Amino acid sequence: MNPFTEHPSSVGESYGQHFGVASRFGLRMIGGGVAALIHGVLPFLFTTTGSRTIEALHGEVVAKRADEIQKRSIEFII
Repeated sequence: MNPFTEHPSSVGESYGQHFGVASRFGLRMIGGGVAALIHGVLPFLFTTTGSRTIEALHGEVVAKRADEIQKRSIEFII
């Protein structure tokens, strides 16, 4: 398989869709990381931003995996 489409296909996305999702996740991680660095220097700022970012991204990944498992189960049964 094509290395540009093998992984996106394995998570139910086209290359373009995967690029968009991965880019959005990456930018959110950078934002959360910058907030955590600022919080390290100025502890009264961004007190929950890093942990909220992690929690939100984790929730999205778990939900996406659950959707894919359910789709595969239904396809297998049919």
